[in-house]
Amino acid sequence: MLVLENLLYTKNHEWIRVAEDKAYIGVTDCAQKLLGDIVFVDLPSEDDEFSKGEAFSTIESVKAAEDIFMPASGNVLQVNEELTDNPILVNENAYDAWMICVELSNKDDLKDLLKAEEYEELCKDLCKEGE
Repeated sequence: MLVLENLLYTKNHEWIRVAEDKAYIGVTDCAQKLLGDIVFVDLPSEDDEFSKGEAFSTIESVKAAEDIFMPASGNVLQVNEELTDNPILVNENAYDAWMICVELSNKDDLKDLLKAEEYEELCKDLCKEGE
């Protein structure tokens, strides 16, 4: 299971990469392994606003459909349209396959997110390496 040091994580397996007042959001490597082959990604529209904890997307795989939740409140600046045509990109590299880029509304939302080491500990039994 790959966990990148420069990201923050949620207990629901979303990651967020912050760059000043904007952030890229996607699902973790652990999440894509648990889901299996991704067949569909439902993305929001640009300018949509979401609160922390609100579902902004749904990912469907051969195993299940799961809602994806906002790790922090924000306004959608950009969506990764490439995932609409090629959802398997999430399986190929979950951290390159960002779903949305948002303008953060409240940076305090980031305070209770997990650092890489904490997320790795959370997932150690859930997504073992090599599975």
